[in-house]
Amino acid sequence: MNSTNMIDYLRIAFYATLIVILLILFQAWDKDFPKAVSAAQPTETVVSNNYVPQITDTAQPINSGNVNPLPAVSHTRLIHITTDLIQVDINPIGGNIVQVKLLQYPEELHSTSPFLLLNNSPDTRYIAQSGLLGTSGPDTTKGQAEYTSDKTDYTLASGQNEIKVNLNWHNADGIKFTKTFIFQRNNYEIGVNYQINNQSQQTWTGNPYLQLMRKNAPPVSKHGFVNFATYFGAAISTPEKAYQKISFKQMDSNNLNQTVKGGWAAMIQHYFVSSWIPDSNTTSQYFTRVTPDGLYTVGMLGQKIQVNPGENATSQAKFYAGPAIAKNLEKVAPGLQLTIDYGWLWFISVIIFWMMEKIHNVIGNWGWAIVIVTVLIKLMFYHLSAKSYRSMSGLKKLQPKINALKERFGDDKQKFTQATLELYKKEKVNPMSGCLPILIQIPVFIALYWVLIESVQLRQAPWILWIHDLSVYDPYYILPILMGLSMLLQQRLNPPPPDPMQAKLMMAMPIFFTILFAKFPAGLMLYWFVNNTLSFLQQWYIMHDLNKSEKSKKT
Repeated sequence: MNSTNMIDYLRIAFYATLIVILLILFQAWDKDFPKAVSAAQPTETVVSNNYVPQITDTAQPINSGNVNPLPAVSHTRLIHITTDLIQVDINPIGGNIVQVKLLQYPEELHSTSPFLLLNNSPDTRYIAQSGLLGTSGPDTTKGQAEYTSDKTDYTLASGQNEIKVNLNWHNADGIKFTKTFIFQRNNYEIGVNYQINNQSQQTWTGNPYLQLMRKNAPPVSKHGFVNFATYFGAAISTPEKAYQKISFKQMDSNNLNQTVKGGWAAMIQHYFVSSWIPDSNTTSQYFTRVTPDGLYTVGMLGQKIQVNPGENATSQAKFYAGPAIAKNLEKVAPGLQLTIDYGWLWFISVIIFWMMEKIHNVIGNWGWAIVIVTVLIKLMFYHLSAKSYRSMSGLKKLQPKINALKERFGDDKQKFTQATLELYKKEKVNPMSGCLPILIQIPVFIALYWVLIESVQLRQAPWILWIHDLSVYDPYYILPILMGLSMLLQQRLNPPPPDPMQAKLMMAMPIFFTILFAKFPAGLMLYWFVNNTLSFLQQWYIMHDLNKSEKSKKT
């Protein structure tokens, strides 16, 4: 490869790299989402627990693979809690969270139905269990206790900042158990506390446990590529490793069995996360299991609690179910914000999102925030790009001389290359300097892509006119077409490749990319269009300025 063709090959390599990245992303999506299961609405009155965790005397992880079903379906009514942010349904059997709706996040744009995160439907079941495992209850290998509550409907009233929902149960010996759920205003975090009051003549022993269980059924999207994330599955946090992914495929192959102090366990999906967070001072046995009915489980079994006659004991934990917003997750537990997975270029993505968020706080529009961030990025690399464009301008002016050399030396490539290099040296032109902006654009493009894909703040965020959601594709494909036209205009300013096949390939690239990225997020197309437009204007200005300077020298 000679120096004349170097920049053209690199430009083609840049586009080829983007194509490869797209194929890799699609393969990851196809692998993680083998089939889409439509979400059915959960029943309101008929609830069931078809599994009960099993405990052993040695306090090993819960063996959810050898669970015993309850003998029949319970017709107990669910307990409904409504705050300013969430609607939660709790099954009195076990006191498990079987439904969470996010009131601030509609299912679809302009929809009045809130997003359903946790649910107890057979095909998409996703629930949060917690309890006390002991030979005398409330949870045993034979079943879970059925708690009682003062009422079945709780609503956070105007001016009220907190709701406490007390669930009560006592065993045959008279030991009283109170499971308290604490809901607060403007908070997706739920406190879950146990109080054990032993007024019997027997010592009670048991282990607290927390677990998330769900089907491998990601939410269905009707927007193509926009509803897949870098990761769909489980994760845990330990003092040694703040963020450790555990995919559903790993759960199928191996069962996790790890002793952890503090930490958290989470289930992650596009835009949203749920997580159990035990007391930071407790040591738990973290585990994963897959139940016979296909529920992927991640959780923890706490240290044994012993309550002597006449004594009381408590156990506490936190549960988060809501949007993946970094500043909120940081407050819930250390490292929980890492569940916002920006991929291997996360350090660039974090900076880009930080800039976008600061701008959005001022102007209140994520679309214009993308535009301004794009302008700032171009300003950061202005001088580097200017040097590149000057080099391209010099190459374009040398094109007639290079063509003359090609005709002069014919098929003697060695002499042609040597003569071309001497021409570059004489004219003080460096063809390699035009490659840097192309190489810089690749990581920025990828990092911004993951910001637009992963940031729940951009979900259903409008820009102007017809763009009502920056996280999905342009419904009229205007932005992809503008992006393709901007690529074409930019190519017009560059020297054409000497090889006819390369020239045809470069001319086809704008059309190819317009079709290829038509279904990509409108926010990404907005970035690419603005970036190309700014690059075109900068390159045109530099070339115009150089031509003007040369004309003034001649006169």
